[in-house]
Amino acid sequence: MATISGPPLKILYHHRTRSRDGQSVHIDEMIAALKEQGVSVRMVEPQRVDAMKPARKKQVIPKLVYELLEFGYSGLEFFKLASAILRERPDAIYERENIFMLSGVWAARLFSLPLLLEVNAPLAEERGKFDGLAMPGFARWTEEVLWRSATYVLPVTAVLGGYIQKAGVPAARIAVTSNGVDTGAFRLVGEGARPPLPDAFRRGPVLGFVGYVRAWHGLPQVVDLLGADPVLAQASLLVVGDGPARGDLEDQARQRGVQDRVQVCGVIGRDRLAGYISTFDIALQPEVTAYASPLKLFEYMALGRAIIAPDAPNIREILTHEVDALLFEPNNPESLAAAIRRLVGDGALRARLGAAAADKIQREDITWTRNARRVISLVQGRA
Repeated sequence: MATISGPPLKILYHHRTRSRDGQSVHIDEMIAALKEQGVSVRMVEPQRVDAMKPARKKQVIPKLVYELLEFGYSGLEFFKLASAILRERPDAIYERENIFMLSGVWAARLFSLPLLLEVNAPLAEERGKFDGLAMPGFARWTEEVLWRSATYVLPVTAVLGGYIQKAGVPAARIAVTSNGVDTGAFRLVGEGARPPLPDAFRRGPVLGFVGYVRAWHGLPQVVDLLGADPVLAQASLLVVGDGPARGDLEDQARQRGVQDRVQVCGVIGRDRLAGYISTFDIALQPEVTAYASPLKLFEYMALGRAIIAPDAPNIREILTHEVDALLFEPNNPESLAAAIRRLVGDGALRARLGAAAADKIQREDITWTRNARRVISLVQGRA
């Protein structure tokens, strides 16, 4: 039901995300939730592409040149934003943060519009760590200018909010807003509507993981446990996703003699994901980035799955040990193994934790609709 009375609120949604992956899910879900609440949403965005399609061969551009082009693109974005503002007369700009991107700040200042900034990571730090930056100081400066210039900053975790406050943003302008879930789409799917699994998966509990398959996601340890631990002799592992470590994981399963109990099903459509998660008895989050708000956790919770996750500050913002999940000591393989053994051997505990997780989603309204209502409230307070 719409929460807006009078003329519909108009929001200009701006981002630079090109990849159709978890980032794109967040964008699409927020737009859908805003529209459901009666908001008129207009987009200023690049063309998005499938994250799993083979990348085209392209000329390698030196990092320095590429970063200067990224910053320079803010000029073109500014004119696109200005044109959209003059045409649509929005009440606010909602922007998904990126480094080297000050176009939203410029447009908000010129047209005296509130700027709501969604922050999913300290991007200068993250990109410098994983990809390298030619201008790390400049990248950090553009990011912090963006944080300090926004009317409100919406980090996805309180941990991330700490980064933003340390950069000089007053706590009153920081509204921590975790990721959410569409509870209408993520409902438990009955046996007949679930995807078919190998016969070996019917012998015992199914451990499941959703996401991009990387070497550091902790899945190799789970495969080792399936092959070596007697408690897990009848358990199996279903990985819903794809990625660079898929081949190695499947090779490892063959080497351990558990290939009939390990299946990596590849990328599936969002409309089928609830069916796959419904087959899990135990939902795994073996690793987590310290400031992230993992989408999969909320989907696991909405479907009432028993969750195993690291005992990290950002996870404790969502889950409570022994109440709605089992949390293990991060970077401690034995602690993870102990949590898996415990849940594999205790069906009653699995049921209790899963029910509590689903109840928390409903009780605390951890949904995209809640997030949209928060945005509406912030805009109406400053528009």
